[in-house]
Amino acid sequence: MIGKLTGTLAERNPPQVVVDCNGVGYEVDVPMSTFYNLPPTGERVSLLTHFVVREDAQILYGFGTPAERATFRQLIKISGVGPRMALGVLSGLSVAELAQIVTLQDAGRLVKIPGIGKKTAERLLLELKGKLGADIALPQHDVSDSQTDILQALVALGYSDKEAAASLKALPKDVGVSEGIKLALRALAK
Repeated sequence: MIGKLTGTLAERNPPQVVVDCNGVGYEVDVPMSTFYNLPPTGERVSLLTHFVVREDAQILYGFGTPAERATFRQLIKISGVGPRMALGVLSGLSVAELAQIVTLQDAGRLVKIPGIGKKTAERLLLELKGKLGADIALPQHDVSDSQTDILQALVALGYSDKEAAASLKALPKDVGVSEGIKLALRALAK
């Protein structure tokens, strides 16, 4: 029903904002990724929205990018994942990070998000596989277990998912974990 709001940012109370559209203030729940990219209070803002009508409430969710909204809509289609949990996922991970996690089938990263247990993480990985365009950032060949371990080690060392995935592209396909980490760190140090 309501697809986009454009107006003045009237209030900021994480994770909710109020957007004043010609005298009508809309309360909008936003993921933290969108919240941090909002302009200061009093400035003009435009948010893509998703309107949820329940028996006891009507809630408007807002997003800074079309990719965030599309990912939110994919998440709420999954059994057991409601709008609040989907907002939590998008607050804890960027769309690109989520896509990479789905491609790598890395449930360990998802269970770090509050409210997501092991079973829910596995369900998310299964349901989202092939739906997020996640194959773009990864090497063209299949990702082996050792490459998944190398990627996780690099992320644990503080590198971003993008940097770690880029360093995987330069590695031989059948490299061992310890040797792969050494080679990837050398590539990242350049």
